[in-house]
Amino acid sequence: MLAGVIAIGTGVALAASPHFLRASDAINFDNGDLTCSWKEAGLGNNQNITYVCSASATATYVCINGGSANPSAANKTTVAADVSAEGTFNSGKNGSITASLIVHPPGSGSFSCPPGQTMGLAQVSYTNVLLTDTTNGIASPPLADQTTGCLLPDVRGAC
Repeated sequence: MLAGVIAIGTGVALAASPHFLRASDAINFDNGDLTCSWKEAGLGNNQNITYVCSASATATYVCINGGSANPSAANKTTVAADVSAEGTFNSGKNGSITASLIVHPPGSGSFSCPPGQTMGLAQVSYTNVLLTDTTNGIASPPLADQTTGCLLPDVRGAC
């Protein structure tokens, strides 16, 4: 009778228990992108897991003339939008995933610059940053709000 209990006990598999070991976000001061990075464990072996990094973002675009200046207050716009990036990763044989997703700033919409001027991203900020394992329905601990400050310090009047 004891042998039957032991045989049954060895056939029971351990259930997966997904959890984030770490999660962080950082902003790229060259282009305003937001990178969400994490390690999640307890996923089970060779599982495809989908993640979403989302945020509320505000971006300011300006027109830059040949003299490296933003010549007019009318030649800038601020755009607010929800932004996100999604990706699917495999947990491999160790049942964990270490990965990153890159979220881009909102686009400039219909804003355009007059002939002879180029558009530049002057500043971007991200708030309410959330990383979610959508496969298992769990979120990482809250991530930090991020802002670039002025991305065009050499452009007079840009920020």
